[in-house]
Amino acid sequence: MRFFIALEIPSENLAQFQAIQAKLHTLIPQAGLTDLDKIHLTLAFLGEQPDQLKDKLVQIIQKAVEGMSSFEVTPAYIDGFPNIHHPNILWVGVKGDIDKVLLIREYIKDGLASLHLPVDARRFVPHISIAKFSSEFSVDRNLEANLEKIMTENLTPIQISSIKLFESVLNKGFHKHNALAEIKLQ
Repeated sequence: MRFFIALEIPSENLAQFQAIQAKLHTLIPQAGLTDLDKIHLTLAFLGEQPDQLKDKLVQIIQKAVEGMSSFEVTPAYIDGFPNIHHPNILWVGVKGDIDKVLLIREYIKDGLASLHLPVDARRFVPHISIAKFSSEFSVDRNLEANLEKIMTENLTPIQISSIKLFESVLNKGFHKHNALAEIKLQ
């Protein structure tokens, strides 16, 4: 299975991401928008691993969130990977209880390391991918200012009450995300 661990965005918050994407699409029509049913905040991507690893991954998540209460993050800004000026991916950064997101991520990384699984060593920035580009694209200062304007509205905080283990299944050239387990926060 192709596993990843993520914070799923609740359905009540998807309308604001749809609105952000609509404004983004007006500015950049060639951007490939992320399907709303795939909007999430990835904590760890494991790639292809043996199916029997599922139970151990659930245990790692359970241990990572043990005693942790639900919390909120709020969409705050748009950025890109590898950077905002030449993005392959555009994403929404979040503010709020970022310390909890980072703590959960570190606990999950420790658990994955104990199983000798690969852990992404790059600096982790909590983000929600909203669009991608199939060819080279650049953002000039004017477009960057317009992207900033998209995020000036008061956006609704996202209530994080669980962590999910997902599998990503290739289906006719696209990936479908199936939730395998949901671990609730207190």
